[in-house]
Amino acid sequence: MTDRKPLYLMTPALAWLTAFMVVPCLLILALGFFRRGIYGGIEYTFTLENVALVFDPLYASIFLKSAAIAGLSALIAVVIGYTAAFAIAAAPTRRQPTLLFFAVLPFWSNYLVRTYAWIVMLNREGLVAGIAAWLGYDGELPKMLYTETAVVIGLVYNYLPFVILACYAPLSRLNPEIAEASRDLGASAWTTFRRVILPMTVPGIATGFVFVFVLSIGNFVTPALLGGGNFQMIGNLVYAQFLTANDWPFGAALSMFLIAIMMGLLTLQTFATERASGARRED
Repeated sequence: MTDRKPLYLMTPALAWLTAFMVVPCLLILALGFFRRGIYGGIEYTFTLENVALVFDPLYASIFLKSAAIAGLSALIAVVIGYTAAFAIAAAPTRRQPTLLFFAVLPFWSNYLVRTYAWIVMLNREGLVAGIAAWLGYDGELPKMLYTETAVVIGLVYNYLPFVILACYAPLSRLNPEIAEASRDLGASAWTTFRRVILPMTVPGIATGFVFVFVLSIGNFVTPALLGGGNFQMIGNLVYAQFLTANDWPFGAALSMFLIAIMMGLLTLQTFATERASGARRED
C-alpha cells in the first residue's frame, strides 16, 4: 500500500497556497476578460479588448523597458553575487557562516528603509556628493537620483543577497579535488574556473538571474522612489490601473501577462537546472 504520509503532511501547505495564491490568481485572470464601467468599476460583459490592449505598442514598449532594466539588474547582480559567493566558498570553513551573515544582513531591515537610504546617498546633497567634495571635487556631479541608473542600483542592492545564496549553494558543494586534479593536469587557474567550476555552478547562476529578473520586472516601489516617476515600469503601470485609473480589468490583464512571463522563465530555469543535473550524473 502506498505511503500517504507525505501527502497528509503537504495538505496544509497546499490548502494555504490554493486559498491565498491560486484562487486570487484565477480571479484576476477572470477579471481581465470583463469591461471597465463608464465611471470605473466592472461591467461583467465578456471581452478580449483588455488582452489585445496589452500588446498595444505603447504598453509593449513599457514591457520591453521593464525587461531591459530587470535584465541589466539581474546581470549585474549575478556578476557581483557570484564573485562574493566564490570568495565566501573559498574562505576557511569556520569563517563562512560569518561571511554569509554579513551577506544577508540587509534583509534585517525593511525594503522601504533600504530604498530610502539610497535616496539619501544619491541626492545632490547626499553621501556620494559629500565624499566627492571631501576628496576635492568642486564640479557639479552628474544627476544620479531619479534616473534609470538609480533604479538599477536599488534593484541590485535589494536582491543581491538572493544571488549570493543561490550561487553559494553549488559552490560550497564542489569537491576541491576536482579543481586540484585539473591543475595537476596542467590547466591554469582561469582554465580550471572556466571549464570546470563555472559549468558545474550554472544552475546556481541561472537561479539567481531568474530570481532577480522576476522580482525586478514586476517591482513598482523602487522605480517610484528612485526613478521619481520619470519613467514607468510594468509594475507601476499595473499599480496605476488598479489605484489611479480605476481600470481593474485592464490592470488584471497586465498582471496575468506579467505572471505568464514569470512562470515561463521559472519553468525554463527549472528545466535547465534539471538538464544540467542529469548531465552531471551521466558524467
